[in-house]
Amino acid sequence: MNFSLFLCFMAKYERRDFDDQQLADDAKKTLKADTIYLSSIPEESHWLLNEDDHLPEREIKNPTSSSDTMFHLLKGYIGSGILAMPHAFKNAGLVVGTLTTLIIGIICIHTMHILVNCAGDLRRRTQSPQLSFAQVAEIAFRVGPRPLRQFSSFARMTIDAFLSVLQLGYCCVYFVFIAENLKQVIEHHMGFSWPLQGYIALLLVPMILLSYIRDLKLLAPFSTLANFFMAAALAIIFYYILRDPLPPLERPGISPIFATWSQFALFFGTVLCAFEGIGMVLPLQNNMKTPHDFGGWNGVLNTSMLIVLCLYIAVGLFGYLKYGDGVAGSITLNLDQGELLAETVRLMVASGVFLSYSLQLHIQMDIVWPFVKRRLSIPTQKLELIAELTFRTLLVLFTFGMAEGIANLGLFISLVGALSSTSLALIFPPLINILTRWNDTLEPKTNWKFWKDVSIMIIGVLGSVAGTYASLQNIMKGSQSQEMIY
Repeated sequence: MNFSLFLCFMAKYERRDFDDQQLADDAKKTLKADTIYLSSIPEESHWLLNEDDHLPEREIKNPTSSSDTMFHLLKGYIGSGILAMPHAFKNAGLVVGTLTTLIIGIICIHTMHILVNCAGDLRRRTQSPQLSFAQVAEIAFRVGPRPLRQFSSFARMTIDAFLSVLQLGYCCVYFVFIAENLKQVIEHHMGFSWPLQGYIALLLVPMILLSYIRDLKLLAPFSTLANFFMAAALAIIFYYILRDPLPPLERPGISPIFATWSQFALFFGTVLCAFEGIGMVLPLQNNMKTPHDFGGWNGVLNTSMLIVLCLYIAVGLFGYLKYGDGVAGSITLNLDQGELLAETVRLMVASGVFLSYSLQLHIQMDIVWPFVKRRLSIPTQKLELIAELTFRTLLVLFTFGMAEGIANLGLFISLVGALSSTSLALIFPPLINILTRWNDTLEPKTNWKFWKDVSIMIIGVLGSVAGTYASLQNIMKGSQSQEMIY
């Protein structure tokens, strides 16, 4: 089973709710005319957010350190998706797979910086202590060209919908992923067969209890433990790959340079979904004690993503070299059956994914709970806490029910993910950048930054088409979960 679609987590952060009128008033205060654009901020700070001198004070109950933030970011990417990289390289070839993964990774890191920098500028313009991804998009549309301002609310709702659908899908598939690993290990040693739905049911109560952890600071130990499990599992996987000399490069079942164009579409969608984690960037930065440490050449973001990129390429390259065309959707399925070390890997990966479930659930709470809370008009803090825990329970029950009841859930999720994740990672950030810096791009024919952003958007559209094609192809063929590409 290929699990690179399961890769995005969000964390809880203090959220300021803007109504449409407030956003309009903020925009009018800073944009007295279409040509006025933050003239008091130096040009270099349009692109690098290195200080918060012009930002209002933030009130954060339990801010995270740079190291905590780095652990959260690493956990968001070094998850089950990395286990699918050898299968992705199978669909691209060794050389093309390596180079394309590097290029996609660099582009995704760049779009994360774009989002962080645009958020910094828009926070200054609206004097807002912090903004979410959706709020950044809404304000960018409001201060952009006049014909597009009417779509600001739609932009916010679109991003929230994409994030919400993705996270619901991830949480549903997490149930299935953990249950399948437990089923494989337990039944091999115990000698009996039990339906997968039974193992999913066993996870319900632990998942509910884990979801009650509401504070990002309190989740840091779980994130650290999950990172340890994944790091140990990766170390063991590399041991299995490298304990014997790698087979010769020129052999049947290996594409040294390039596979085929039809397979490359599957590779492109898989890697794009694996690198899609932009939704976690602003919440993590917003919750930091020193948010200026997030950006920069040697900041938390670049350091974390460099580690992720190197691991993605290493696992994909050496895993494909080892197992060739026989590589499975998850490389753990290629490890020797019955060996204690291999079983340990499966249990570690399942444990790491289990500990990530609560982090995945946070994005749903950040998007949906403020809306629900406003509608409920809860009078006391105690009742608000009870209502929030009840709502968290209902979300877990919903994802549990979807996992239990829909046989081809993974194929549906892969389609939704292909449509959503590429839009969030490669289409919206450059579009937000164009709108935020519209006065810098009034002459697009001579502005390379404008055309750079347009080029990234085109790549995003192509990636979305490629991923959608791959998902629909699997659906039409009736592929089973082990052949899923996400």
